[in-house]
Amino acid sequence: MSQKKKKIESVLIKPAGPDCNMACDYCFYLKKNELFRGEPKTRMSQALLEELIRQVMNQTKEQAVFIWQGGEPTLMGLNFYEKAVSFQKKYGRNQLVGNGFQTNGLLIDENWAEFLAKYKFLIGLSLDGPEHVHDHYRKLSNGQGTWKKVLNSAQNLLDAGCEVNALSLISDYSVQFPKEIFNFFRELGLNQMQFIPCVESAPGNPAKAASFSVNPESYGRFLICLFDLWIDSFYQGQPTTTIRYFDSIFYSYLNMTPPQCDLQFECGNYVVVEHNGDVYSCDFFVQPEWKLGNILSDNLLDLLNSEKQTQFGRQKSQLPQSCQDCEWLVQCRGGCTKDRTQVPQKQDLNYFCSSFKAFFQHADAQYKKMAEEWKIRDKQQREKNKKNMMEAIASGQLVVSRNDLCPCGSGMKFKKCCENQVFSNQNKNCLY
Repeated sequence: MSQKKKKIESVLIKPAGPDCNMACDYCFYLKKNELFRGEPKTRMSQALLEELIRQVMNQTKEQAVFIWQGGEPTLMGLNFYEKAVSFQKKYGRNQLVGNGFQTNGLLIDENWAEFLAKYKFLIGLSLDGPEHVHDHYRKLSNGQGTWKKVLNSAQNLLDAGCEVNALSLISDYSVQFPKEIFNFFRELGLNQMQFIPCVESAPGNPAKAASFSVNPESYGRFLICLFDLWIDSFYQGQPTTTIRYFDSIFYSYLNMTPPQCDLQFECGNYVVVEHNGDVYSCDFFVQPEWKLGNILSDNLLDLLNSEKQTQFGRQKSQLPQSCQDCEWLVQCRGGCTKDRTQVPQKQDLNYFCSSFKAFFQHADAQYKKMAEEWKIRDKQQREKNKKNMMEAIASGQLVVSRNDLCPCGSGMKFKKCCENQVFSNQNKNCLY
């Protein structure tokens, strides 16, 4: 049986390559400069930008998602993104267009914030926490801290009405302060949070973790404490704070596919486009063996469905027997491939295997309770939707095609869901 062809759901773009105006001690992407030695400054040209957007818009149907990252994407200047939006409009074919923007915040002034808010960019702001946490590793090349400037940028974004997700890298230092970091973000008004465990191999010794890497046992304790803080912040049974990892895990308790790629059975559902048009399999695998092609000579959709990208994605499902026998396989799926293949680990296990086991053991009962409550609310809401739908159709206020998604919210087509319950053969409000 032939494999189902993947659609372009999102494209991660690095328009300034690995170039950055910070010098974070734990940054893994600065080393990618070695790939582009001999090239002029790593900046995407306007012609290449237009070709990239033309391809994405022409090769997607319902929606197109562009994620701008780095390095530091603001180094391209505001005019670059004004051009990007104009090209999205030029080549759009009635799709929904989403733009994500991950930034260190140093250059975000009121003009940037106004633009990003106007076009509804979803902002990922790299902010590790309060000053002593953030400035421990996130510094300028002269060793000066960056917290005060980034905090001002966060306020610019929030004042402009931007949707902002705090991106916090959990290092050997910050792992000690889960409560302080969580409360700091909430007090600042950053109620969407993403916590990323930091682990890299030590320079010159791939069998050892770099000094800034977070210890697995410490990270497990961090997750447990953070989860309890998250649960305690619920109001009337509903979360008041979004933590991406916790939200994504919840999908597995509903027998749904999590949106976070490291929690899925396989990965490889997006590609990375560098400043020069080179296309790679993943943000963590921008390296020669995983270069797929170049958008100036290749078709993005073909690269996404290439044998090399399929091979890359399948690596994730090739788990050791101990993973396949693990009681937490459905929740974990082996974690990120990078943390099984590019950092110190035992028997091909994820570096954070013990972290995940401790966390799932702690959180499982609460997740099961939340899932049961969600299913009850979902059933009640669907019954309410169905009642409202039947009344609207009977009154002529709603016209439904058989091939439309059913208005009850099931996600099924109308003809396979509520049609028989709603209509007689003579009903004139159903379009056939």
